This record gives sequence, structure tokens and C-alpha cells, in this order.
Amino acid sequence: MQNSDKILKTISKLIENSVLSSKDIKDQISTDFKFKRDKLINKLELVSRQEFEVLKKIVLKQGQIIKKLEKNRKIKKVKKS
Repeated sequence: MQNSDKILKTISKLIENSVLSSKDIKDQISTDFKFKRDKLINKLELVSRQEFEVLKKIVLKQGQIIKKLEKNRKIKKVKKS
């Protein structure tokens, strides 16, 4: 009986260590993928949606200002003639 208990304990330890090591491997792979993802995002210089929306509003506002300035410039040229 003792031999079978020893064998079962040994097998259970091996299984337990195997499960723990596979979990560790899974965590390590997950961490590596996250690191590579972040590295790729930085390399591509991607921005968040919020940053994009803010920049979009700024560009639209500047476009409107430029149109007003061009109108004023055309009006002044016509008055000078």
C-alpha cells in the first residue's frame, strides 16, 4: 500500500507542477504578446480616439478661420479696384 501511495503522491506532484508550469508559460506568452503589441503601437505612432477627435476639432476650426481670412482678403482686393 505504501508503494502505491508514494506513486500516487509522486504522480500528483508531477501533474501539479506541470499545471503550474503551463500556467506560468501561458502568463509569460501573454506578457510577451502585450509587450509586442505596445511596441507596435508605439512604432506606428497610433493615437487614441479622444486625441484624434480633439485634433479633428482644431483642424476644422482652423479651416473656418482660413476661409474667413480668404473672404476678407478678396473683399479688400475688390474695394481697392
